Amino acid sequence: MTESGLRLFRQTPQVPSISRAALLGQRPCCVWLTGLSGAGKSTLASALDLRLHQEKLSSYLLDGDNVRHGLCSDLDMSEAARRENIRRLAEVARLMCDAGLVTIVSAISPYRAEREAARSLFAQDDFICVHVSTPLAVCAERDPKGLYQAAREGRIRNFTGMDSPYEPPLDADLELDTSCLDQQAAVDRLYRRVLERCRPR
Repeated sequence: MTESGLRLFRQTPQVPSISRAALLGQRPCCVWLTGLSGAGKSTLASALDLRLHQEKLSSYLLDGDNVRHGLCSDLDMSEAARRENIRRLAEVARLMCDAGLVTIVSAISPYRAEREAARSLFAQDDFICVHVSTPLAVCAERDPKGLYQAAREGRIRNFTGMDSPYEPPLDADLELDTSCLDQQAAVDRLYRRVLERCRPR
């Protein structure tokens, strides 16, 4: 029973997720890219999505900024709201994986506990945590959206890396530092790691 008193029952689909994936000729998984703003997450995620499409693999990209225009438009940038934002992303990603898709999530997702909760929704091999570990100084210098400047001027509060913490993953399956790797090399490494997982055995 829910907090509102409603009786909810989980419905079991007649078409299991393994059958949907077999129809697509792939093994679904969730590729979760985490890192600071400006680290290169969205660029890598978009390039991976395109590469998978070119290889005839079905994928979908959930970008942290994009979902805040709709699914999470009611959330602010407080710590509680950011935790809820990641919870929603993780649940949607799980549903998309159940549909047989390679699901790519690109979100700062600053807290370890929320990333671990996201991982717990998936089977052990179905979740690939990618830490885009570009250093704060490089991200702040790039500042593609002008967010670091706005945070320095006090126009943005609770900005990750400035006045809100970022907790680096302790269990990343892949680490990519875009200050050391050029975009093509980083995408190649990411693509190879995902392909190992999503090609049918």
